[in-house]
Amino acid sequence: MYSYEDRIRAVKFYINCGYNAAYTVRKLGYPDVTNIKHWYREYSQFNDLHQGRKKVSKYSDKEKRDAVDYYFSHECNALKTVRELGYPSRPLLVQWVKELYPEEGKKRCQSFKPHVRCSHEEKIQAVMESCKGNLNISQIAEIYGVTPAAVSTWRKKLLGERRTLKMADPSAEDKNIEQLLHDKAELEAKVKRLEQDVYKLQLERDVLEKAGEILKKEKGISLDKLSNREKAFLIDALRNKYKLNELLPALQLSKSSYYYQVQCIKREDKYKELRNHIKTLFVSNKERYGYRRIHCLLKRDGITVSEKIVRKIMKDEQLIVKTAKKRKYNSYKGEISPEVENIINRDFSAHKPNEKWLTDITEFHIPAGKIYLSPIIDCFDGMAVSWTIGTSPNAELANTMLGNAINTLNADEHPLVHSDRGCHYRWPEWIKIMDSAALTRSMSKKGCSPDNSACEGFFGHLKNEMFYNRNWNRITIDSFINELDEYMHWYNEKRIKMSLGGKSPLEYRRSLGILT
Repeated sequence: MYSYEDRIRAVKFYINCGYNAAYTVRKLGYPDVTNIKHWYREYSQFNDLHQGRKKVSKYSDKEKRDAVDYYFSHECNALKTVRELGYPSRPLLVQWVKELYPEEGKKRCQSFKPHVRCSHEEKIQAVMESCKGNLNISQIAEIYGVTPAAVSTWRKKLLGERRTLKMADPSAEDKNIEQLLHDKAELEAKVKRLEQDVYKLQLERDVLEKAGEILKKEKGISLDKLSNREKAFLIDALRNKYKLNELLPALQLSKSSYYYQVQCIKREDKYKELRNHIKTLFVSNKERYGYRRIHCLLKRDGITVSEKIVRKIMKDEQLIVKTAKKRKYNSYKGEISPEVENIINRDFSAHKPNEKWLTDITEFHIPAGKIYLSPIIDCFDGMAVSWTIGTSPNAELANTMLGNAINTLNADEHPLVHSDRGCHYRWPEWIKIMDSAALTRSMSKKGCSPDNSACEGFFGHLKNEMFYNRNWNRITIDSFINELDEYMHWYNEKRIKMSLGGKSPLEYRRSLGILT
């Protein structure tokens, strides 16, 4: 039984150590895990612990009085009373008699038979008579005024227990004892090993749970994939429950590496301002830039830093460009017009603007419906010369885009227009517009997307940066079209390309003096 002070001290220590019952028991030396949790539940419910609890009898006053009355009405026979009523025990019945009738109980509850003390000679005589076999033990007990159990006890003391013992070889008995001691030692060692294994498994489970709780790692994460810094965080979180020399082997971390990481964590972050700047650039560009483009933007802002530092900071801050693969729209309807030669032959380089154009149609599927984009991409710098957006991949979508692109040409400019074998580029109206503007047609081979890989690459960047991994549930078709059109303008005017020296297509043309 623990005192009130001991119990309240254990509960407060349990709360201060973060509700760790095992740690509390190990530090205080008492009680067990079950008791400390029981005390805490009582403390949290009543804001205090009980200082003493009054025992409540399971028998009512009426049952007590009925039992005592039955006892007196049947010759004060306690055994008969207990058997007939089924309650209570004989000592408890005697206690009730003394409580209800103190004077009467004192007389009634005493033994009527005086305590018989037999001499040693009488005990020997009684045992000898039992050995003759003329009288049984009950008859002998009645003669001497004792109980049969007393006579049996005398027999055991004077004669010993009559057992036929098989004589055993002393050397064999010693061997048996040695074998038993050896088996005992092996079992104790096995139990100890099992306890160590259970403790180790408990440690590993706690490490994985903390990795999910603190580091937000997925279930089933391998501890080998954690960085030393993450392992140091886990060790600090579990130091109140496990020893350091137990945690280090479990996480495969040396002691020197742990203390080095502790010092690094305490040390002020020298990249604090740079870290915030990188976050701002990443968010302002709608989470579309990887570390190379972020490094290029920092360089334009006059900040000199290694690409490796930018990559490490973006990895630490989880600044990841989200990507996904989706099924592409296919506009192929069969050979509905004569075949056109693949003039571009995967050579997407151009020495000047409006020399080679690429076109295709891509599909966006959102809950509100389907939207289609038809652009023309200039091979010179990747600029989108013209584009149309609609809800149906019809001839009007492709023809309007082509007409708008032709309106941007000078009189002496007649670019090569390369497309896939989609039906939009084989219909008579498309061919008529191309011929009237003196443009040269070029088509990919059937089912060969690499023949138009530059345009496919544009669609890949567009969907990774603007479409994938976003929730479009409550977006209307008109809102999506506006956002897509806004992206196309941003792509031409602000999105930097590493192949253009960290400039957008519009900035690049202005740097060459092509545009003012």
